[in-house]
Amino acid sequence: MNFEFSNFKEWTLFLDRDGVINKRKPNDYIRSTEEFEFLEGVLEALAVFNQVFKHIVVVTNQQGIGKGLMKTSELDQIHANMLSEIASAKGRIDKVYYCPALKSANSFCRKPAVGMGLLARKDFPSIQYNKSFMVGDSESDLRFGKRLGMKTVFISDDLVEIRKLHQLIDLSFPTLLHFSSYLQS
Repeated sequence: MNFEFSNFKEWTLFLDRDGVINKRKPNDYIRSTEEFEFLEGVLEALAVFNQVFKHIVVVTNQQGIGKGLMKTSELDQIHANMLSEIASAKGRIDKVYYCPALKSANSFCRKPAVGMGLLARKDFPSIQYNKSFMVGDSESDLRFGKRLGMKTVFISDDLVEIRKLHQLIDLSFPTLLHFSSYLQS
């Protein structure tokens, strides 16, 4: 799919966290700064995005809080460290939005529901969803983006999953760094 980008500086980048920015912990949650590990190339990609996008926000489901496995203060510390490392690498995240609700709660803030996207636009009124990308590694990320009218970018090299979700995917790349290279081409 070809996109015509007359001015990237009007665009917003929405990013999922686990599996896109940092290594996912299978069947568990990142509960401390020691467990948080950036995926290869992410800091370089975020430095590129810093030059490209008007707004960059993270939208992440964090039901580990709802399960009582971690405290909000612990998640805030993880995010503070993440933002500090990104800034040190010349990248930028304007704000991190997270939903602590359990999946079973069907919360309006939990992706694929659009609550975090609406909060982002409340905080940054110039956000236009039709000039936004939602970058994620799960079906809920893609559905969140589509419900708000965004272009979706699937981060995966799993061809079976890509085929399964193809109707929700506008672009697909194995890593965030590959997506940043595409934007520069």
